[in-house]
Amino acid sequence: MPDPDLTLVDDVRAASRLMVRELGFMESTLAATDHPPSAVHTILEIGLRGPLTAMQLGTILHLEKSSISRMVRKLVDSGELQETVDPADARIKPLCLTAKGRKTLAALHAFGRQQVRGALSSLSKAERQTVREGLLLYARALETWRATDRDMQSPD
Repeated sequence: MPDPDLTLVDDVRAASRLMVRELGFMESTLAATDHPPSAVHTILEIGLRGPLTAMQLGTILHLEKSSISRMVRKLVDSGELQETVDPADARIKPLCLTAKGRKTLAALHAFGRQQVRGALSSLSKAERQTVREGLLLYARALETWRATDRDMQSPD
């Protein structure tokens, strides 16, 4: 008889892989843009949180400094982001969206909302709530596990 926990784990893993593929994360660009997933997430995070430094972005997106640096440079060069100077400390250079970046952000939100509305449209109201609650719980559990796992692997 199969281990019910193993079956549950494998089912969640399979669903997670399917979601990644269906959301387009296996493509070289994402959400009807010319940008890779990390750049799309950068635009979304700066759009939601306001100006962020490259270091803050690295922490939020779980990316290495070199990856963040290359990706930010491309977004600045393409006109999506601009570096500003912190008036209190000229060494700090928060990144903010340009007019082009704000237009891209609006398109990302429209694309994402259409995608989710389409997916949820075949579900009942109760099923839609179940999806919402389940995804929120799972995302928080992953975040908690990652933080705990990172703390346990840190040298003291």
